[in-house]
Amino acid sequence: MGWSWIGCSRRDTLVPVHPTSFYAARPRWSASGAKSDPGEGYKLADYLRTDGHRLRRLEPIEPGLRELQALVRLRDDQVRARTATVNQLTAILDAHWAGPRNLFRSLASQIALAFLTDYPTPHAAAHLGEARMAAFCRRHSYRGGKPAAELLERLRTAPIAPIGLPADTLSTIIGAQVTLLRSIQSTITATEKLIAERVAAHPRTQLLNQLPGVGIINLAQLLAEFGPILDRVESAEQAATECGAAPVTRASGNSSGVYFRWAANTRARKAITSFAHNARMQSPWAAELYATARARGKRNPHATRIVARAWIRVIWACWHNKAPLQPVDTSSTPTAHRQKNLTQGTQTTTCHRDLPPPRS
Repeated sequence: MGWSWIGCSRRDTLVPVHPTSFYAARPRWSASGAKSDPGEGYKLADYLRTDGHRLRRLEPIEPGLRELQALVRLRDDQVRARTATVNQLTAILDAHWAGPRNLFRSLASQIALAFLTDYPTPHAAAHLGEARMAAFCRRHSYRGGKPAAELLERLRTAPIAPIGLPADTLSTIIGAQVTLLRSIQSTITATEKLIAERVAAHPRTQLLNQLPGVGIINLAQLLAEFGPILDRVESAEQAATECGAAPVTRASGNSSGVYFRWAANTRARKAITSFAHNARMQSPWAAELYATARARGKRNPHATRIVARAWIRVIWACWHNKAPLQPVDTSSTPTAHRQKNLTQGTQTTTCHRDLPPPRS
């Protein structure tokens, strides 16, 4: 059963109704379970009349965020396609020529694709010597730190397929995968360039671009996936529950438990937890939160969500105060920092050092 939609008197307002909630309310009108289109319409309208104050109106997303959201999701699809193509190329090499499989850091790297273009088969690399390998590495600006002799040893000691394909056939198969991978990579690069342009032009970028460890793509994800949540919820804690950073508490009688929140916006959860992971690498405050959570026995995903929940409070303040995060001078106390801002008459967002850590 899908979601039901109720149109209000305003033409541009819709009210989504969860099917489970509406199903639970059916006994109000009939106990027989009979259904008809006119009857369903009446029940939905009556449900809106009696319970409309509990239902949230669906407001359209800001056009700039909607465009950025489409681009971010397009890139996600392209990255998944690149991963699938790399996996296919890996399977082909494992089955027919394992030499280039672990020669470089990633099969999606430019130097790995260049090597497969020049040496697509074992026969093509049969006369590859140390001098040629060194020249190849120089030509493609190899930065892996391994000498040519070690790379050549990896190539020579790789397992050999007992029954291989003809050289022409294997060359065609690998060449097709390399061409496809390069095409996807160039498409991702073009999409990321467009995302960077849209992020730079969006007026709310300045609110979040001072967050520690945030990059262009992650900033775009926060704006596109987490921004609409910040616009429609009423508190930072509600935003944390919407994106799955806060757990679910289930209590009945004397029993109580805290569990992972499955019903959440998974795209927003990915955006905020990716940022939390990056932030703990740059922010001592976030690193301390993470270390404390790990010391309490929390696993890495749980500890990351604890850090994300704390950062949501900071992002909420930045978003609704329309003021970017102000870095704190560690030589002064938080109280002195706030007093300085009040004295100067400036509007600044509460610093994350002034916020107590969230409860897990």
